[in-house]
Amino acid sequence: MSAQSRPGSVLDNPVWEALGGPHRDFAETGPAGLAARYPASVSPFAALCDPRDPHAWADLAALAGPGQEVWVTGLLTPPAGWQTLLSLPGVQLDGRPVRGKEEPEAVRLGAADVPDMLELVALAKPGPFSERTVELGTYLGIRSGGRLVAMAGERMRPPGWSEISAVCTHPDHRGRGLAGRLIRAVVAAVEERGDSPFLHAAAQNTSAIGLYEAMGFTLRREPLFIGLRTPDTKA
Repeated sequence: MSAQSRPGSVLDNPVWEALGGPHRDFAETGPAGLAARYPASVSPFAALCDPRDPHAWADLAALAGPGQEVWVTGLLTPPAGWQTLLSLPGVQLDGRPVRGKEEPEAVRLGAADVPDMLELVALAKPGPFSERTVELGTYLGIRSGGRLVAMAGERMRPPGWSEISAVCTHPDHRGRGLAGRLIRAVVAAVEERGDSPFLHAAAQNTSAIGLYEAMGFTLRREPLFIGLRTPDTKA
C-alpha cells in the first residue's frame, strides 16, 4: 500500500491508504494482499488496492467470506456475482482552508464514553459508528448536565490526512453552533500533528454540506458509498 504521486491522491482510495499507513495495526488483509478491511467492531469499510483489478475483488471476497456484507467507497463497479445492497452518492471535501481552534467546553472521549457516544449516534445518525470506532483517532464531545450532546472525531487516516467524522448533535441542542465548534477543535488536533483535514458527507445532506462549505471546506470529489454482498460461492 503506497501513496500515489499526485497531490492529495491518497484521498482517491482513503481506506486502502489508511490501512496501509497510520491505521495498519487495524488492517485485516486478504490472502493475496490486494484487499483490506477494518475489523467490524471498528468500521464497516473495506478497500481494494486497485478497484479495476478482478484479482483484488477476488481477494476481498476471500477475506470477507461467501455471502458477507462489506462496504467500500470510491468510483468503482463491482464485478459479476457481487450484490449491491445500497449505493449512496457522497461528497469528499478538502479541509485545508479550514483553521482549527481549541474549544474550551470540549472533552476528550474514550472507551468509557462509548455507551454515551452510541446513544448519541442512534439519535443523530451521523453514519457508521461502532464500539471501537473511538480508537481511530481523537474524539471530542460537549456535555450538558452530564449528558453527551455533541461530538466529532477522526475516522480514516490516509498518510498526511485525517477524516473528520461522527459529527453529530443531540436534536434538543441544535442551532447552538456546537458541531462547528467541535469540528474546528478536531481540526486543531489534526493540524498540530501536521496533517490536513478532509471529510465525507452524503450528497443529500445539503444542510451539513452548507455548514462545512461555510467553514471553508471545498468539494474535491463525488464518491459513492456502496454496500455489497460478496458472491455466495468462494472465488
